Amino acid sequence: MQYRDFGNTGLKVSALGFGAMRLPMKGKHVDEDKAIETIHRAFELGVNYLDTACFYNENESEVVVGKALKGWRDKVTLSTKNPDSSVDGDSWRKVLDEQLKKLDVDRIDIYNFHGIGWEVFEQHIMKPGGPMEAARKAQDEGLFTHLSFSFHDEPESLIKLADTGEFTSVTCQYNLLDRANEPSIAHAHKKGMGVVIMGPVGGGRLGAPSPEIQALLPGVSKSSAEVALRFVLSNPNVSCAISGMSDVRMVEENCATASRDEPLTPEERAAVIAQLAEKKKLAELYCTGCGYCMPCQHGVDIPGNFSAMNEYRLYGLKEHAAARYEKLFQEQKAAEHCQECGECEPKCPQKIPIIEQLKETHKALGKQ
Repeated sequence: MQYRDFGNTGLKVSALGFGAMRLPMKGKHVDEDKAIETIHRAFELGVNYLDTACFYNENESEVVVGKALKGWRDKVTLSTKNPDSSVDGDSWRKVLDEQLKKLDVDRIDIYNFHGIGWEVFEQHIMKPGGPMEAARKAQDEGLFTHLSFSFHDEPESLIKLADTGEFTSVTCQYNLLDRANEPSIAHAHKKGMGVVIMGPVGGGRLGAPSPEIQALLPGVSKSSAEVALRFVLSNPNVSCAISGMSDVRMVEENCATASRDEPLTPEERAAVIAQLAEKKKLAELYCTGCGYCMPCQHGVDIPGNFSAMNEYRLYGLKEHAAARYEKLFQEQKAAEHCQECGECEPKCPQKIPIIEQLKETHKALGKQ
């Protein structure tokens, strides 16, 4: 296992972290024996960063994580998240106290405000008597060591949050197909923050077999997931990439990838980025997502349909693309609902034959 500096904290964390959001389930409950076996296998292979949250796995993740930590606590950096973003510091503190009980620990290493953006930070967290005051008091009491945040807002907000100087690290999205946070990640790293990546395999969608994804590293990768994880870990601004692993096989495969001395050579990384740029250009030939064609009077989400189609056409991710299309169908927004009125086509700056491409999308992704 490779280890990296966690910002300016002095911590050394494994390049691969265990994300306890997809623990194996038995019906509506976590399969505790299998989950603990899986987590322990990760520890045995050198993983020392373990991330969870209140609501993962039907609210059971923290309890199972606490059990898995027995005998390992001093060797593992534990991260969890507080979802309370009200203006009430007492309410926020109650969540923390409950998490400490569920985890059965006296201290949390990395404690995150869960999924905040700039507006929540400014209008809720920083209010007098609010969560930030409660957090600093709890930190002074030794209930957690480092204050951090997880993030789903616009990239510019990540930069603003990093610049406040309030936080030790950030956990954010970044993967082959979503590189929007790349400049913000670099900024956070430069500020001395740890950078934890969630969704390095695109929430699982990049884990599906895809010749197109594997072709980004021809002849040197065993799976799409390996390509995706190696790409994320090749970013020098990334401290750790957390993966939601639900069985020992996944753990062993990902640990093997994260144990490489060099995830990608500079030449390999440059080649992957160049190929992604070409795919982006191709995607924009089909649709740039500008939205000028909207709204559709019949309710069709034209850019949404084309985005799903591009996942299939350019990246070979048919299973995920079909699932996205099915969701659009359930919402009455799928290509199938097009009435061929033609109002959209004159509005398209790319002069895309929208009706024809909607038919193609339905034929490729719809249930026949």
